[in-house]
Amino acid sequence: MNVFVTGATGLVGRPLCEALLARGHAVTALSRRPAAAAGLPAGVKVVEGDPARPGPWQQALAACDACVHLAGEPVAAGRWTPARKAAIEASRVDSTRLVAEVIAAGGPTVLVSGSAVGFYGSRGDEVLDEAAPAGQGYLAEVCQRWEAAAAPAARRARVALLRTGIVLARDGGALPKLALPFRLFAGGPMGDGGAWQPWIHLADEVGLLLFALEDARVGGPLNATAPEPARNRDLAAALGAALRRPSFVTTPEVALRLALGELAEVVLASQRVVPRRALDLGYAFRFPALAPALRDLLG
Repeated sequence: MNVFVTGATGLVGRPLCEALLARGHAVTALSRRPAAAAGLPAGVKVVEGDPARPGPWQQALAACDACVHLAGEPVAAGRWTPARKAAIEASRVDSTRLVAEVIAAGGPTVLVSGSAVGFYGSRGDEVLDEAAPAGQGYLAEVCQRWEAAAAPAARRARVALLRTGIVLARDGGALPKLALPFRLFAGGPMGDGGAWQPWIHLADEVGLLLFALEDARVGGPLNATAPEPARNRDLAAALGAALRRPSFVTTPEVALRLALGELAEVVLASQRVVPRRALDLGYAFRFPALAPALRDLLG
């Protein structure tokens, strides 16, 4: 297949492009910044453009067989000011609408579109598989609009919606930030430590994207989380163990809310998300449990 990838220069996009090439696919990558795209693997065709704005990139998309749509401003990159919210929404909802319009008119017959476990809101100890209804809160509302924007593509293409948790990777994303306090002997649980945190190793995030792209049985929502979600206190303990550091310095909820504002919704949310659909379809996770995943990334 010739696969069109948005967000190709991001944490997940780069290794996905490498994996697609290794499996014999052709890759066309969309990038707003040619300098960033220079680091993509040899063999990737780069198209310049902003997926949230119409442009010539849409013609390149129409010429491809499939699309993996990963573009989106980082949710946890800073306080949710009105400007940040506008950027988050445009980069997800507007870009997905434009991608779906192209696919609905012709071209790719498969769309794997990014989403997030924020769809479910904060739900305490409730086990959340793909059949769970949407939750409440800012991120839940954004995710609903994000997924709805992909719906027109389903008129003529198979559409999978990857609801991703916290992607753990060695060189970027959340893990280096989570690990820093532990490296400074100041790590520990956040809030009361009881919140469930849905996580996934980068290798399995890429694996599930390939699975959704290549397996015709995959359609609709697909939770991209490890089979064993962890409570925040267990994540802290596992991080401490992997780094051989203590893990008892608690950050009070009130301090997080003062420091992060509305963004604390992400940090303190309790989401016991499980990948029921992936397991039922036979996807084999390389890292189903947290401790081995952290040893692989931090050891």
